[in-house]
Order: sequence, then C-alpha cells, then structure tokens
Amino acid sequence: MKFFGKKPNIDWLKYKKAGYVFSAVLTIITIGVIIANGGMKFGIDFAGGTLIQVKFTQQHDMHEIRATVEATGYAGDIQQFGEPVDVLINVHPKGEEAGQAANKVLDALKAKYGAAGFSVERTEVVGPKVGKDLTYKAFMAVLYSIIGILIYLAFRFEHRFAVTAIIALLHDTIITIGALVITGREFSLPVLAALLTVIGYALNDRIVVFDRIRENLRVKRSLNIADLTNVSVNETLSRTMITSSLTLVSVVALFIFGGTVLKDFSFTLMVGIVFGTYSSVFVASALLIDWPGITTQKLVLSILKK
Repeated sequence: MKFFGKKPNIDWLKYKKAGYVFSAVLTIITIGVIIANGGMKFGIDFAGGTLIQVKFTQQHDMHEIRATVEATGYAGDIQQFGEPVDVLINVHPKGEEAGQAANKVLDALKAKYGAAGFSVERTEVVGPKVGKDLTYKAFMAVLYSIIGILIYLAFRFEHRFAVTAIIALLHDTIITIGALVITGREFSLPVLAALLTVIGYALNDRIVVFDRIRENLRVKRSLNIADLTNVSVNETLSRTMITSSLTLVSVVALFIFGGTVLKDFSFTLMVGIVFGTYSSVFVASALLIDWPGITTQKLVLSILKK
C-alpha cells in the first residue's frame, strides 16, 4: 500500500536548522513550564490518597462542594468532568488515614446534600507507601527501557544511531510530559503506560528509517550522507504516513469517545505520536548527519563491521 501516487522527492534536511531551533525552543519552554509548576502533577497512583467519583442528582456550585470537602480537614482537588453533575474528589490524607478519608468525605456530603442527593460511582484508595513504591517502579521502568533501547541500537546498528535515537526519545518524552503539565493533567499509571507506548512507537519509526539508511549505505555509496538520508526518509515516508495517520485516527477517536478514564491516556498518545514522527526526521536523522566527522564512507565501514 502506498500513501503517495509517486515516490516523494523532498529535501527534508534542508529544514534541519529550523527543526533544531523549533525543538530547542519548545524543549526549553517545556522545561520552564514544568519547573514553574513545581514539577508534574502526580495522580493518586503515585501521590497516594483517596479518589471519589460522585454523581449528584442536580448541579451544585463547585465552591460549595469544595468548602464541604475541605471542612473535613483534607486538602485535595475537586473538579467537574463529563456532565455538570459529575464531580471528581481527590483528597490527600496524611499518614495512613487514606482508608478513613472516603468515609469522612462521604459523610460530609450526606450531611450537606442528603444521602439521596448523590451516588458514588467509584472509590479508589492508595496508601503513601504504595504510592512511593509505584513511583520508584515507574522511574525504573522508564530507565530500564531507555537503557535497553540504547544497548539494542548499539548492537543492531552503530553507536551513532543509538545516541541520536536516545536524544530524540528524550526530546519526545520531555515535550509529552510538558503537554501534560500545561494542560493540568495528572501523571497516573495509564499515562505511564501511554508514555512507554510512545517510546516504543517512536523507536520503531526510528528503526525503520535507520534500517533504510543502512540498506542504502550498501548500494548508494556515491551519495553524500545528507542526500542518502533524504532518499531513505522519502523511501519510508509512505509507510510512516500510513502508520502514523491510522494510529492517530484511532487515538483521536479514543480521546473523543473513550470517556473520562481514557482522556489522559489517549491525549498522551496523541502528543507522543505527532512529535515522535516529527523527531524521526528533524531530530534523529538530522543529528545523525551532523555527527562530528561523519561521512558516508565512515558509516559504510562501521556497518560492514557489524
């Protein structure tokens, strides 16, 4: 299957400097926003606490609901989602009071609105020790995945490919996390799963381009490294567009129709797919041809040694 009627002949790397500037500015702004916001907003899975999803029989003032919850002595986040009568209450009790917090909050709501004035859709409780353990395991999962990718690419291709791919992955990850912070979304287990999926997706796209570069190194040695990379990107462009567009359509549908629970998950995938596809050309491939002292002949020799 082909996305284009005829093979494209686009000089992608002519715009690499603009790509560098765009990526650098966006990354700096993203890091600045993350720092200004005091880091990421961790969900109940990592921060610990009590999450209560309530559906009222009629719409109430959010300030009134917030005051009712805060009167129990628990600080947290209270927000509407979905319908105006749907409210998500996330409180962070101190110590080991997570199990008791739900009962105190619900008792306060019953006293204010009556037992028949709302229904409890779901309740989740995560203790502080469990939250810390999940945070550590999440960090190690991301770290091990990046180390594994680095080792695989170094053996599968060549160290230049591995380093440029990791830089591009860090670029994608920082921007995706920044998008979560800017939009006020929580970092939860589903978001972590989406982030790891993005890393795998972007890596797969990079491997397709790098593999075509390696194949062309054997048959098109007369081309300089920039022209050879352009040819390789154009030859894989149909595959990239078909895969990315179809995946993006599915994720957008999930974001629109998947419900509140899947909003953050699908949003993370949307941002990651867009920037993962972009960085395969304007970060990973661009850095590869700008590697100090790199030439087609040097790459050919390094590939033939594999």
